[in-house]
Amino acid sequence: MLPTLLANGGPMMWLLLLTGAVAVAVFVERLLHYHRAQINSTEFLTGVRNVLKRENLVEAISICDATPGPVARLVKTAIMHHEKGRDEVREALEEAGLVEVPRLERKLNLLATIAQITPLMGLLGTVLGFMKLFQIMQTQGFNAPTADLAVGVWQALICTAFGLAVAIPTYAGYNYLVSRVNAIVLDMEKASNEILNIVSSLSVGKAP
Repeated sequence: MLPTLLANGGPMMWLLLLTGAVAVAVFVERLLHYHRAQINSTEFLTGVRNVLKRENLVEAISICDATPGPVARLVKTAIMHHEKGRDEVREALEEAGLVEVPRLERKLNLLATIAQITPLMGLLGTVLGFMKLFQIMQTQGFNAPTADLAVGVWQALICTAFGLAVAIPTYAGYNYLVSRVNAIVLDMEKASNEILNIVSSLSVGKAP
């Protein structure tokens, strides 16, 4: 079926196929990235808190290094700045957050762009198909063979359908990934507030 669609869809079909492949690759890569980045922040912070209660900063940092994701990196930032005041730790967390959020949002704009332009690409293929149809009618008149006329109609319909077939799941995938990013950012905010309270109560390395 697909070889027939590619053969009858014209050159725009190949471009739409390439665009769809890029969308799938970006979605899978981001999905795997978010799967690694999203951890059980409550369990993670409980472990870090228990270690810090024993005033073992080295082990707490090692736990952060062994844990993937932005939450662990934020917690490590707070621990590294524990000797400073609460306001300085909060500023360090905010700066670290400004670095982590763009990492999470990377490539999402590409998915949004693909979802927006593929219907237009399909429409362009449709216009090209009808141009081919009218060109045949102009050169051969209304007595042109039906098979020749069907070529232009095929191209027009196939491009429209394939443009929508790429755009709809891409847009759905984009919205799903955005929801995953929002969930991770919420975990980051909760973890930042909790680790801020934890390190503010530390006595290790602070002047009496």
